[in-house]
Amino acid sequence: MALIYRNAIAVADKLVPQKLQPLWQHPAGPKTIFFWAPAFKWGLVIAGLADLQRPAEAISPSQTAALAATGVIWSRYSLVIIPKNYSLFSVNVFVAVTQIYQLYRAINYQRSQKKVIAA
Repeated sequence: MALIYRNAIAVADKLVPQKLQPLWQHPAGPKTIFFWAPAFKWGLVIAGLADLQRPAEAISPSQTAALAATGVIWSRYSLVIIPKNYSLFSVNVFVAVTQIYQLYRAINYQRSQKKVIAA
């Protein structure tokens, strides 16, 4: 598999325009996992945005809290590692924000249900 990857990169090296070479050769550029992992993680953001339409009673507070925590933790990590990975930072900020909002919705719903039961 590594041989296939190296050959594909060797071919792509010749096709990348001169203006894009700084991005292509960057330590966190498309030739590394540092680029592709955040690119695929945008799927979590898209799923989180789609979940905004989900009824609040269907939201799992523990799962949402776990995703929010990982978003916050990985946002910090992406700025500490070398090379700094701003792509990883941005995707994790979006993961954290969407999940914190979902957590707010879930807690707010549970709080309103307690008031209804108590009344």
